[in-house]
Amino acid sequence: MISLRDSFPLLARHEGIWEGWYRYIDVDGNQIDAHRSRLICRIPDDTPNIYHQTNHYTWEDGRTDIRDFKGHAEGVRLIFNNDIIKGWSAEEPLDEHRRTMMLHWTRVGEPEIYLYEMIQLSDCGNFRTRVWQWLKNGKTVQRTLIDEERISHEWRGE
Repeated sequence: MISLRDSFPLLARHEGIWEGWYRYIDVDGNQIDAHRSRLICRIPDDTPNIYHQTNHYTWEDGRTDIRDFKGHAEGVRLIFNNDIIKGWSAEEPLDEHRRTMMLHWTRVGEPEIYLYEMIQLSDCGNFRTRVWQWLKNGKTVQRTLIDEERISHEWRGE
């Protein structure tokens, strides 16, 4: 059995703890929400074919939210199918710099809304930027801009 670290080398470079900001922008360019984030991205040693990501969100007013996502490999895609999202992630083979991942998903219970995400990892591996394009029935309804910095490569114990 080939591990995700071997079959998805760019994804493996994302392992660790990331902190940053999510900023939600409407179609007119206005910020409609923002919150801090702490993401734990890991390929567990005991399940090397599973990707596991836990997102911790904190708003300025004290609200918090935690979301947990697991994915498994099917060919060149990492498949997500849980109570929040259904979709896939893949390393972009046309990026000769090996910096880009693409995702597509729908939210459970909102089939008319789908998202595409592009993730760019810096060459040093300690910074990444992500953009979500939110579409409803084919029309853009908002975007999410995410800026993150890796604060640790070590996720074990988190």
